[in-house]
Amino acid sequence: MIFELDNVELYFKNKRILNGIYLKAETGKVTAILGRNGCGKSSLLNIAFGNLKPKYKLVRLNNTPLLKPLYKTRLVKYLPQYNFIPGGSKLKHMFRLFNVNWKLFIEEFESFSKHEDLKFKQLSGGEGRLIETYLILKTKSEITILDEPFSHLAPLYIEKILQLIAEEKEHKAIIITDHLYKPIIDASDSIYLLKNGTTKEIHKLSELEDYKYLITNN
Repeated sequence: MIFELDNVELYFKNKRILNGIYLKAETGKVTAILGRNGCGKSSLLNIAFGNLKPKYKLVRLNNTPLLKPLYKTRLVKYLPQYNFIPGGSKLKHMFRLFNVNWKLFIEEFESFSKHEDLKFKQLSGGEGRLIETYLILKTKSEITILDEPFSHLAPLYIEKILQLIAEEKEHKAIIITDHLYKPIIDASDSIYLLKNGTTKEIHKLSELEDYKYLITNN
């Protein structure tokens, strides 16, 4: 599966936010979007998913234009920045709803073994984010979009999610963004920097310094 988002123009109150955006993701690869806070990364992911309509956009799947929102194809799973699991939902119910194996989850995350009957609102922010990210990654899809999957996660959980991403990308195209740039860079096969409303594909990490996204002390 090859997913392409092209020629995106987005305006808010006559102010142009995104212009001439291009993004490509494909099965077997993790495509990362980096950029400063407020640069439009989440808006771009929402446009890719199809729940934000820009002034212009072109979406292609395997070089064929897609004429309806991506989410209507049932090919995609999307992790938004905000919590999507209702606070009163029990974990065991959510795992059944997403058709994800609870036993396999607690083999990897043993600290949750007694949490099956807990409600989502009883979890810490990091625990809740881990559950949501795991469910989205493990649910069957051809394209997975992750917005801030590492938010509030402990370093050990970040490492485990990185391992899971590496496993799942073998049969999915994964698009990811997060303010924690190091795990994003570690996980990615291709990187786009969103700067001044447009995307720049990064071929060498030194380019992130050239574009003043990363600043190092020489």
